[in-house]
Amino acid sequence: MRPMSLVADIGGTHARFALVKDGEAHNPTVLRCADYDGPATAAKAYLTSLGGEERVVRGAFAVASAIAGDRVDLTNSPWRFSIETTRQALNLERLEVVNDFTAVALSVRHLKPEDLVVIGDGIAQAPAPIAVLGPGTGLGVSALVPGSSGEWTALATEGGHITMAAATDREARILDWLRTRFDHVSAERVLSGQGLVNLYQAVAALSGHQAVFSTPDVISQRGLDGSCAISREAVETFFAMMGTVAGNLALSLGAKGGVFIAPPCWLGLLPGITWQAVEEIAHHL
Repeated sequence: MRPMSLVADIGGTHARFALVKDGEAHNPTVLRCADYDGPATAAKAYLTSLGGEERVVRGAFAVASAIAGDRVDLTNSPWRFSIETTRQALNLERLEVVNDFTAVALSVRHLKPEDLVVIGDGIAQAPAPIAVLGPGTGLGVSALVPGSSGEWTALATEGGHITMAAATDREARILDWLRTRFDHVSAERVLSGQGLVNLYQAVAALSGHQAVFSTPDVISQRGLDGSCAISREAVETFFAMMGTVAGNLALSLGAKGGVFIAPPCWLGLLPGITWQAVEEIAHHL
């Protein structure tokens, strides 16, 4: 039996596992983090569900956290674990753990055209820095930087915690309202699942209405189907602010190689929003 590798994408809400053999992923599964006390127990449950016949010798985990030494404290999650203890618990010869958006950055040069939705009419230059960001439980930010010898380096950042800036008077009022609730209104406070809820609550308050929805799924759906004007403005503000952050990131990094916005949250909203809202992103790039 040929050895396989265990890969995982671990966020604040879900842990996604798969086995890799000969460069191809097999048996992908999504588990709820809340159902397990850490990545070792979740990984064991995943492997057990496959019958336990696979010979797994290596692991690579992408996690929603900064990596410093052996200890990993996930952002927006109660999971805390030791890389070495996890390696031993899973009986792996080697376990690599990297920031989740570092992993995303490393992947973008391997994407196929059919994997992408292009916004705007800009043309990427190569080799040049590439910026990567994406909303989920939090806001992930990374970059891929070319070296002089043809190598590429992925940057691990905490860019989701930069201070959010307003591009319009309406956005300024929204951020002012959010500052009454939070000591620091970071980009992640508005560009994440909970961030969409925060925007909805701010828009409702500023419009003199009661906030009746409390989950991003409901807010996005009501905004997309046109049944709630408050939700609609929240969704469009979400994209406008994403454009601001993406544009600032592109300027800061000199990202002439492109700006990649990763799923899951954002692609689910794309089909129903106005194209003008999408162009809010392109306008800033």
